[in-house]
Amino acid sequence: MKAAIVGWGHTPFGRLDMSLEDMIQAVSREALADAGLTGEDIDAVWLGNFNAGMVPDGFCASMILGADPGLRFKPATRLENACASGSAALYAAMDAIASGRVKAALVVGAEKMTAVDGATVTRALGAASYQREEAGMSFPQIFAQFALAYQAKYGDPTEAMAHIATKNHAAAVHNPFAQLRKPLELDFCLHASDKNPIIAAPLKKTDCSLVSDGAAAIVLVREDMAGDFKRAVGFRAAQQVNDLLPLSAKDMTAFEGPRRAFAKAYEQAGVSVGDISFAEVHDCFTIAELLSVEAMGLAAAGKGRELVIDGGTGRNGRLPVNMSGGLKAKGHPVGATGVSMHVIAAKQLTGEAGDMQLHDPKLGMCFNMGGGAVANYVSILERL
Repeated sequence: MKAAIVGWGHTPFGRLDMSLEDMIQAVSREALADAGLTGEDIDAVWLGNFNAGMVPDGFCASMILGADPGLRFKPATRLENACASGSAALYAAMDAIASGRVKAALVVGAEKMTAVDGATVTRALGAASYQREEAGMSFPQIFAQFALAYQAKYGDPTEAMAHIATKNHAAAVHNPFAQLRKPLELDFCLHASDKNPIIAAPLKKTDCSLVSDGAAAIVLVREDMAGDFKRAVGFRAAQQVNDLLPLSAKDMTAFEGPRRAFAKAYEQAGVSVGDISFAEVHDCFTIAELLSVEAMGLAAAGKGRELVIDGGTGRNGRLPVNMSGGLKAKGHPVGATGVSMHVIAAKQLTGEAGDMQLHDPKLGMCFNMGGGAVANYVSILERL
């Protein structure tokens, strides 16, 4: 039995005056109210949370239970899969529904990142890399290796990355949840400067996602129950593909784990990339969005630069990508990101995306990635 999304909640992303527990409970209550349910109606809860030392609350799944008296004594599980922790929680809940064990589930993704200094955040995120070979590398340094590999094989991606940053910041202006609702000029994103320094060559500050607090929540039910709710969004496909952890074991320009996840999702849904109305993809760094555009088949390997520069992934392009602002401008509270992507997609498909709304979308796609193309989740969603 497939699952359907029937309710959601979402905090703003940014530097929030809320604890991890506060955020978890706020979006849980919002999602339950949106679905018209109480805790009594929920069979089990899942939490996506990376943490890795950013907050002392390592045992946090049962924090959800405090959101509603009816949730007490319900099964609660925390999922961690690096930056794809939110999707890991969502897919675990979907599996429980498919098994017949659960009829209704509450899924939360949450992260509190701003309570510690930048060096601590950098170390925590670095823990998601292969420590035997990559210990001490920051994630900007890791994704700089992807950019350098791309440059060596296909040519300089810098201009395309600047276009991606500019596009995503322009989109974030229309997203009330976004951390940076501020447009950036292409020339500013293209050139290093005192205000846009090199973080890890060739990645500049404008190529890097944000340190963020935030949470998002989804209520899932069995698809055959969807008619009992005011609106519902279903999954045409949900695919997870994990690749090897070491960067040294992979061709970084191939983005093979994501590429296989996209292909499996298209096959499951019986569609091609040309059938997709919009996509929310994991642009932790602008080079990741460029590689994702190629991995999803929107452009051939090495040809994504031209598509991006020509506006093919903009609002009026062949496939609008990251009309939420993406991780780049919406923010990237790690455990929340995968759940947030699915909330944004559900809002688009039900016509509830406000100023972000695209015209009559039929199929939305989410791509959430953990590590350097290691844990890859692709969902294709439609309104039921």
